[in-house]
Amino acid sequence: MQTMKKIIGFLAIAILGGFCSLGGYHLFYNDSVPTEKRLPESVHMISTNYTPAVHKINAVANSVDLTTAAENTVNSVVHVKNISVRSQVNPIDFIFGNGGGEKQYEQIGTGSGVIISQDGYIVTNYHVIAGATQIEVTLNNRQKYPAELVGSDKENDIALLKIESDEVLAYIPFANSDTIKIGEWVLAVGNPYNLTSTVTAGIVSAKGRDLEGNRNIDSFIQTDAAVNPGNSGGALVNTRGELVGINTAISSRTGSFVGYSFAVPSNIAKKIIDDLLEFGAVQEAILGIQIDQRNEQIDGVRIAVVNDDGGAKKSGLKAEDVIKKVNNVKISKFSELRGQLTAMRPGDFVDITIDRDGEYLTKRVELGKKNLFISETLGVYLKDLTPKELKKHKLSGGAKIVSNQNKNLDYYGVEDGYIITKVNKKVVLNAREAVKLIDASNLRRAPIYLEVINLSGEEERYAFR
Repeated sequence: MQTMKKIIGFLAIAILGGFCSLGGYHLFYNDSVPTEKRLPESVHMISTNYTPAVHKINAVANSVDLTTAAENTVNSVVHVKNISVRSQVNPIDFIFGNGGGEKQYEQIGTGSGVIISQDGYIVTNYHVIAGATQIEVTLNNRQKYPAELVGSDKENDIALLKIESDEVLAYIPFANSDTIKIGEWVLAVGNPYNLTSTVTAGIVSAKGRDLEGNRNIDSFIQTDAAVNPGNSGGALVNTRGELVGINTAISSRTGSFVGYSFAVPSNIAKKIIDDLLEFGAVQEAILGIQIDQRNEQIDGVRIAVVNDDGGAKKSGLKAEDVIKKVNNVKISKFSELRGQLTAMRPGDFVDITIDRDGEYLTKRVELGKKNLFISETLGVYLKDLTPKELKKHKLSGGAKIVSNQNKNLDYYGVEDGYIITKVNKKVVLNAREAVKLIDASNLRRAPIYLEVINLSGEEERYAFR
């Protein structure tokens, strides 16, 4: 009983202390403690010209319907399997001669591709099918087909495949990638990690993006749509389900998507495909200028030198002119200029808007054909022979060494002006072909055999490892 009285006493003291604390708080601060947050029943509205950004974002997100684009594209994106045969020498067999010799094994790579015609033409990345001895394509309905490599362009990372099917295949039409805008919604469709028919959404983050360390493509479309290994060669489409790019690369230290991905613009991909079908090789167009490489911050591209034999000189372009537009497309940096030229052919006419000492002028320029190519394997710059040189040496083709950066070639006495006529016993048709043959040997880690004509018109042969 005594214990019960103590408990009741303690409880009474606690309650009294609580009331005292609450009363003191109210006395000193004269505020109420809210227990529930409510919006007022009516809010006084003031008209302004300010609209919160979050409202705009929500409105856009609710108004964009991506289901139609997804339905129209998933059946036109395929899984591409690259089967290549590699050779490996057992070092023990090589040293002791046990007779095992060279062993061959299969290496399999995977990626994506986009059907671009109902009769079975498929575009993908060059790196997806590089070195393939066999290519297999799987459609979204699980049908498998062997694919033929029609042609490829390593520099722009584009390859064209062909499958034969009795079906009329669903395909994705090309859009004009110049008209796509930053902030526009896009879908990335592909087969990441061998998961077929995967669709991710994002917006265009940037255009004309050049990547540090990338020596080839300099005009990517950047997007934040999730792209992972296996997406390479897949489609980047707009909300109407039209092809605006070929997904190619991700920016990542881990190999997985971390925020940004990059695509070859559809205008470049389409032009390369048309060239491969019509000519069997890419026709590279040039203005006939050299670009000022100084790191000054200007809005445009400054011309350093105008070549004597190009369309730029004939049209009146001059050194120090700043290129501002190509065919009314704004040019802010070199990657955007290159992107426009890559989508065109030699012989095309373009309107070049320049800033010359503060005055804006527009010049109509006929694009020339690129005839200078570099082999990084040998460190040489090569160009096509002129008709006069072909006639003089009684050749149907060849590649002239314009600049030699290779000390090994110097050691053997190979000089500027030497003409390469054969690479690994294959006749060289032009400079592009010579670079292709040389670099292919290096890729296989095979010796390179050159047959050349020296400055005296004599034939010489060299072997390099």
